[in-house]
Amino acid sequence: MESIYQNMYQWGLDIIRFIQHYESPTLSLMMKIITSLGSELAYLAVLPLIFWCIDERRGLRLGTAVLLSAWLNGTVKNVLKQPRPYQLDPSVGRAVEDSYGIPSGHAQRSLTFWGIIGGWIRQPLGLILAVALPLLISFSRLYLGVHFPTDLFAGWILALSILGTYYLGSESIEKIFNTLNIRFKILTVALIAFIMNGLNPQDTSMGGAFFGITTGYFVMIEYFAFSARHNARGKSPRFRELFLRYLIGMTGAGIIYVSLKQVFPGESSPWYAMGRFIRYGLLGFWTSAGAPWVFLGLKLAGSESTVVNQ
Repeated sequence: MESIYQNMYQWGLDIIRFIQHYESPTLSLMMKIITSLGSELAYLAVLPLIFWCIDERRGLRLGTAVLLSAWLNGTVKNVLKQPRPYQLDPSVGRAVEDSYGIPSGHAQRSLTFWGIIGGWIRQPLGLILAVALPLLISFSRLYLGVHFPTDLFAGWILALSILGTYYLGSESIEKIFNTLNIRFKILTVALIAFIMNGLNPQDTSMGGAFFGITTGYFVMIEYFAFSARHNARGKSPRFRELFLRYLIGMTGAGIIYVSLKQVFPGESSPWYAMGRFIRYGLLGFWTSAGAPWVFLGLKLAGSESTVVNQ
């Protein structure tokens, strides 16, 4: 078995060295820009934009799929504990990461995200985005020497499992949740978050964000039914209204993230995991309930009841 791993690693290193044979400053800059498109920060910036400014229901679906994909990725990484290419051959390293190698988070997140976005577009452009962007982002990880090809394959397989669940099961899951009252909805997602944290106690952020965004959504649709697609007059929002939504929403998210990070215990504390869960939970709740409530109060958005009464 050890020889199989060694051969696999050697094969991966040979491919990386072949790709890096064409290295240039311009190409390196391009690869770093492309790889940044698959970073967690990029999705944290885009997902609220979809929820607040385009479609809150699709935003929830996409957000939960990406969060579950990220959690699954981190859990598998911590189970397999496999090295990255530059840890075996420092000469191929063009970037450094602080997690294990397989499966590739960039490959998995990008295919999950763009696989869903592409399905919304339902035109050739959607298929191009769903295929081309994940491939480009994945290739950049090889070029930078932070992943083996097998890391990418594993990430794609996990992403396809998430996409399969999304396309085949999301409607059924929503119908089941719609039959429950808000208490049972919250209890159900709390149980899911508990299981997520139990299986991956090293990182409670994804469980916290999942619990926060789903709980916030249930509160929102129960009490004030924010509509991203309409303004206070029940019409399509203007650019200024969308811009202010995003600006206010991201400002609030930044305040929550920075202030709670300063207040809660650091990594050396036994309470760090709980603090991290609460911080990301509040970020998720702000995204799906807090910010929409503020938008309605400032008359930057409308509710579903406003649209019905037009």
